[in-house]
Amino acid sequence: MEIPTIQGTALRRAGILLHPTSFPGPYGIGDLGPNAYEFIDFLKFSGIKLWEVLPLGHTGFADSPYQTCSAFAGNPYLISPDHLKELALLSDKDFEDMMPWNPENIDYGNAISFKTVLLKTAFKRFIDSKYKDNFSSDPDLMKEYEDFKSSTDWLMDYSLFMAIKDYHDKKPWYLWEDSIKNSTEGEKNRWKNKLKNEIEYYNFIQFLFYIEWKALKKYANNNGIDIIGDIPFYIGWDSVDAWNNQNLFKLDTKGYPTVVAGVPPDYFSQDGQLWGNPLYNWDEHVKTGYEWWERRFRHHLKLYDYLRVDHFRGFVRCWGVPYGCDNARGGSWFDTPGESLFTTIEASLGFNLPLIADDLGRLEIEVSRLREKYDFPGMRVLQFAFEEPNENVFMPHNHIKNCVCYTGTHDNDTSLGWYKHAYETSRDKLRRYYSTDASDVSWVMIRGAFGSVADMSIVLLQDVLSLDSWARYNTPGSSHGNWCWRYKKDALTPELSRRLYETTKLYGR
Repeated sequence: MEIPTIQGTALRRAGILLHPTSFPGPYGIGDLGPNAYEFIDFLKFSGIKLWEVLPLGHTGFADSPYQTCSAFAGNPYLISPDHLKELALLSDKDFEDMMPWNPENIDYGNAISFKTVLLKTAFKRFIDSKYKDNFSSDPDLMKEYEDFKSSTDWLMDYSLFMAIKDYHDKKPWYLWEDSIKNSTEGEKNRWKNKLKNEIEYYNFIQFLFYIEWKALKKYANNNGIDIIGDIPFYIGWDSVDAWNNQNLFKLDTKGYPTVVAGVPPDYFSQDGQLWGNPLYNWDEHVKTGYEWWERRFRHHLKLYDYLRVDHFRGFVRCWGVPYGCDNARGGSWFDTPGESLFTTIEASLGFNLPLIADDLGRLEIEVSRLREKYDFPGMRVLQFAFEEPNENVFMPHNHIKNCVCYTGTHDNDTSLGWYKHAYETSRDKLRRYYSTDASDVSWVMIRGAFGSVADMSIVLLQDVLSLDSWARYNTPGSSHGNWCWRYKKDALTPELSRRLYETTKLYGR
């Protein structure tokens, strides 16, 4: 008797969620250097075909990857000092006074100060060589740099913004003098001449970030690994996007938001979440044919193979809270033109957007309809399956192929931490569902995710390493101690790789 086969199983893929800041290394914070390539090798040998990252933007408030100063600029703190050594822009002498770092926790204040000194040292040497002996240090690198500047349409606005911000002791743009807060092109040109060298520095660090990320993505793709990026729905208030496009946001004449973003009370917080980002002025976006959104999607789809859209429900309705409120309870809903936006962008790009919709939370039917109209896969989080005593869409037997199954997200506890702190009813439900004593609960959840019918399954590296709550990325509602976790250099063992490989093959991924 011939055993029937299942068609389409090649689409089943497993992935790991890990932000580059979590890579090990000697410089206080993970970067795009050698350890990033070693991680990709680990994925390849483990049968993992997807790598998901958090937003890679230039971080600002609370070091959150979801609060960036630009929708387009990369995070300079991810630039590899080892790469700068290879370019002869840094030497071992530049690291003689480097402090010892905690290998499992990022000290952002000191790490950023340290990396900034390195980047400015590298920039000075780059500029000195550029204007000496007719680009004698590295003509190919210099040409690549000039090409990057001339072909990157967002770069000048970003670099000007950051240079002016530094000039004002890093004060947010809405506290600058009126002449530059609401600037004319003539005023901007005056500042460009005034801060020419400072602007060139920001051009330089973006060049470094993008050549490093481009090389790393190529290496991943060449090894059969696709990268899932993450695009925040909102933009930071203190960002070049808000400063340079004030008409696209609900801001008053002084640059202050009239309403700010958040979510009503939900699973994560009884007061809701107050994020503080200005809401979009959708009437203005419609007038431009969503030009800013199109540029944003086009840009990010060059960086990643897939995009997870954070807070997807925002494309149907946004929760807006009057500026100045202490929490998000007093907000109200604002409609947004998501269908018009996606139709316009897909028509302009000429292909269907490879998006993953963050459709978590309490959602109206319109959110599901919007996601289904464009065939975007949604998310299923296993932790949520056992939080509810009744049948729910997160239970594995209710999953569909066109979804992405996660053990948890960046906002969840690790699987081990979740299990330890869950109600006994939730723990009992998990034990009965998987016929387990939960002594190895992280891998029970991993096998649950990989065994789902979902086309994609993503697990946190913290779960692969069976780590407790101390290793979680973010605690919603808390502004301290987030995004700090790193794994140790020796954590990705051959035994761990074999276990992952056997699990991916067992479940046809």
